[in-house]
Amino acid sequence: MQVSVENIGSLERKVHVEVPESRVTSEVSERLQNMTKTTKVEGFRPGKVPLKVINGRYGEQVRKEVVGELVRTTLFEAINQENLKPAGQPQIEKVDVADGKALSYTASFEIYPEITLKPTEKLKFEKPLCDVSKDDVDIMIEKLRKQHGELEIVERAAKKGDTVNIDFEGFIDNKIFEGGKAENYNLELGTQSFIDGFEDGLIGKSKGEEVLLKLKFPKDYGKEELKGKPVEFKVKINNVNETRLPSIDKDFIKKLGIQKGDKESLRVEIKNNMEREVELSLRRQLKDMVLDKLYSENKIELPQSLVANERERLLGELEKNIKQQGADLEKIKSASETLIAEQAKKRVSLQLILAEIIKQNDLKADPKKVRQMVEHAASGYEDPKAVINWYYSDKKNLAEVEVLSLEDNVVDWVLEHANVTDKPSTFDEIMNKGQTAS
Repeated sequence: MQVSVENIGSLERKVHVEVPESRVTSEVSERLQNMTKTTKVEGFRPGKVPLKVINGRYGEQVRKEVVGELVRTTLFEAINQENLKPAGQPQIEKVDVADGKALSYTASFEIYPEITLKPTEKLKFEKPLCDVSKDDVDIMIEKLRKQHGELEIVERAAKKGDTVNIDFEGFIDNKIFEGGKAENYNLELGTQSFIDGFEDGLIGKSKGEEVLLKLKFPKDYGKEELKGKPVEFKVKINNVNETRLPSIDKDFIKKLGIQKGDKESLRVEIKNNMEREVELSLRRQLKDMVLDKLYSENKIELPQSLVANERERLLGELEKNIKQQGADLEKIKSASETLIAEQAKKRVSLQLILAEIIKQNDLKADPKKVRQMVEHAASGYEDPKAVINWYYSDKKNLAEVEVLSLEDNVVDWVLEHANVTDKPSTFDEIMNKGQTAS
């Protein structure tokens, strides 16, 4: 077999393969000879069909089958012989299968790039640290009280923090717009859940008052047809409510699931929960931080076939989610094209970078961590044991968990060898969701 490789780009390769006719004819003859023993032909006893008859009936079909198989097997041999690493499926072209001549064909494909990583010790990270303080616990308790608070109608003007019950209609160009009307709507003033000026315009108003608010939708508003548009809201105040917070007594504490019912047990339970939340959030942030840094510091020329495949996969996921939500498929897909293209590049880059780190440092998934991840995933089901058994019943079921565990190992390895400084942070900064906001 003769093999030659043509470089048609930094990552593109064309492999020309020529297989001797003798190899083709030999395999065709062997297959036809075997068929004489098993093929039934009218007028001949089983196993006594002449080779000439078999060849006349099936020779052309068998030759096509043999050529197809030889193309696949010899391409694999040629790729190994030339130490090539194809990225994506090779495209077969220019197959010459004329009788009496050598079988020849060309295969085009991209190869994986040679990757040189930036030395890990030169990577710098600020690692956030957080201790849940007494004040954090106090603020969380107040938040829980607010969540369990009861609205009570008051006969006074509304102020920030009150909940007003309102009817409203929104008009653009003197026409009510879709979603711009509601009755008996409870709105907590100060949450900024409506556009700028709406909630502020209701502060100081009392039950029965009607208010006309002349406002403007922000330019970055979520609905395209409303962006930057002037709008008038007619609002009627049905009533004003203030929130009555529960006392921190035995009943309230037991309502939160703490059976001892004492304040100290409440504080211990809340602090433990907050520490678990912080640990999970810190782990996610550290992983994102490491992956983002690896991506930004290691620029790699990417095989476009891999990027295209990843892009199609992401588009498929997006399409599935859009259909489930009943949104405008084409509009969202069109708006997301650039973002998805960039995300596909990043994902492929990180796959190659992580694979290189794993290979260079012989990293492996830790069976204990894999088990912990499986048990954590199973804990949300009615029968956790059955879920765990399902994962361990087949290696394919466990593969995705092992990949995630291996990614965690890479993150740990990078942080262990990089330049890392600690960054003290508050609970609110770590959670990034205003959990400690009053």
